Amino acid sequence: MKVKGKSKKLLVAVFAHPDDEAFGPSGTLAKFTKTHDVYILCATKGETGMGPKSNLGKIRAQELKNSAKILGIKDVYFLGFKDGTLSNNLYHKLASKIEKILKQLKPEILMTQEPQGVSGHIDHITVSMVTSFVFNKLPFVKTLMYYCIDEKAAAKMKNYFIYFPPGYKRSDVDKVIDTAKYWHLKKEAMMAHKSQAEDAKTVLSRMEDLPKEEYFLINTK
Repeated sequence: MKVKGKSKKLLVAVFAHPDDEAFGPSGTLAKFTKTHDVYILCATKGETGMGPKSNLGKIRAQELKNSAKILGIKDVYFLGFKDGTLSNNLYHKLASKIEKILKQLKPEILMTQEPQGVSGHIDHITVSMVTSFVFNKLPFVKTLMYYCIDEKAAAKMKNYFIYFPPGYKRSDVDKVIDTAKYWHLKKEAMMAHKSQAEDAKTVLSRMEDLPKEEYFLINTK
């Protein structure tokens, strides 16, 4: 893989599953595509998620590609891990795959979910931790953006999973990005994940009256 004619700066977002980009920082990703070449690395294809079980991984991978196209993402790379397996014995394998691609792309910015994985999902937590590890190894990556949600959004998601972390106080958030201009793309990207349509509708209904903003913790070198 070679990046030919690189002119824009690069941002690479690292997620565990298809739909993490859409349900997460999709407004910000869409905004960054105006000034950066944006890529997504996805650890799994979400093959054990909710939805039709026959060829679910293939279906969800295509849904991520569809979502990425809506958002203006340049390309998506699947890292080949199985949904729900991102535990201790795979940390360094996952780190190695992420590092290999980043060395080829050479992004200035990395993005992933905050250390609690936003929703508390173990795969999310693993990807966040491993991305942090790789960030600290690569001198050309200058900024790591951790997508997070505030307390109000977290309260809306109470009882959505067995445990949903409480979210962050606004005073603890490093950057607030106004995504109102991209809200229609966020909704379209979420609904592109047709196998997860019920989840998308639930999340959208709970978030509809909240500010059209996305929140980040920032780590810089």
